[in-house]
Amino acid sequence: MAAFKGQSEYSVDGKGRVAVPAKMRGAMNPEAQNTVVMTRGLEKCIFLYPLDRWKKIEDDIGSLNTYSSSTRRFTRLLMRWAEEVTFDSQGRIKLSKPLMEYAGISGKALILGALDRIEIWNPEVFDAYLNDEGDDYETLAEQVMG
Repeated sequence: MAAFKGQSEYSVDGKGRVAVPAKMRGAMNPEAQNTVVMTRGLEKCIFLYPLDRWKKIEDDIGSLNTYSSSTRRFTRLLMRWAEEVTFDSQGRIKLSKPLMEYAGISGKALILGALDRIEIWNPEVFDAYLNDEGDDYETLAEQVMG
C-alpha cells in the first residue's frame, strides 16, 4: 500500500490542473497505473486514491448490506463524485469543476499526504480547519493512539 506523507502548495491553472508532488506520485504502486480516483472528501477537501487502493474500497462497499438505506445513501454520495484521472506528463491532474467548487479551490491548492490517500485543500480552508479543532496535538495523539 502507498504511504503518502508531507505537504506542498501548488497553483491551480485556469483549466483546473494541479501538480502532485513527485514524491507522492512515486509512492504509488505500479498497479495504480499512474491513475487516481478523485472523490469528495469527508471534510471540505478532495480525496485522491490510487487506482489499486480504490478497487479495494469498491470491494469493501460492495460487500455492505444493500438493504440498508444508510449503505445505499453513502454509496450514492461517494460514487457520484468519483472520477478516474491519470497524471499527465508533467505530473498534473485535472480537478473536476464540481469538486473544486465543493472544496473552495481556485488559485492555490494544498496537497497533503494522508497515508493511503492524497488530500487536496484550499489552503485557507485547511488553516481554518486546524484552528477550529478543539484538541491540541498531544491530547489528540493520546485519544487516538492510547
